[in-house]
Amino acid sequence: MEDPVNLEEGNVSPNFTAYDSGGTEYSLKELNAAGKTVILYFYPKDSTPGCTTQACDFRDNMARLQSNDVVVLGVSKDSAKSHDKFTAKQELNFPLLLDEDLSLHNQFGTWRIKKNYGKEYLGCVRSTFVMTPDGKISWCRYNVRAKNHVSMLMRELEIEGE
Repeated sequence: MEDPVNLEEGNVSPNFTAYDSGGTEYSLKELNAAGKTVILYFYPKDSTPGCTTQACDFRDNMARLQSNDVVVLGVSKDSAKSHDKFTAKQELNFPLLLDEDLSLHNQFGTWRIKKNYGKEYLGCVRSTFVMTPDGKISWCRYNVRAKNHVSMLMRELEIEGE
């Protein structure tokens, strides 16, 4: 496997168009043209403890994020059916994008070699990218923690707490 892309703050973001399980299209170019800042976060698997914690954290802070013209998009390689169940069960108020072919993961360099109990395997590294309306990455991290991630992100973006 060749080394994954390693994006950094200040890079121009890879442009993408992706769909949620309902067939709605999300285009970075269109969101940026509408003046939106986009948070694109990659997570390993629907309905697992860490991923649920992170998704619910975004859900619970959505009003503040949206009031600052921020759009949140979650990405995993799970199926539309899995996304639908996860969204319904956790009452998520933002879209989960489909990436079963790993094209988004590869564009953003989040499909990497991981280690668990001494074994190496390919998988999604929990990562977050913030793209400003000019299409640049203003903040990005690979290997983020699920817990308290959104509050740390809002501090970085200077979005006021409650």
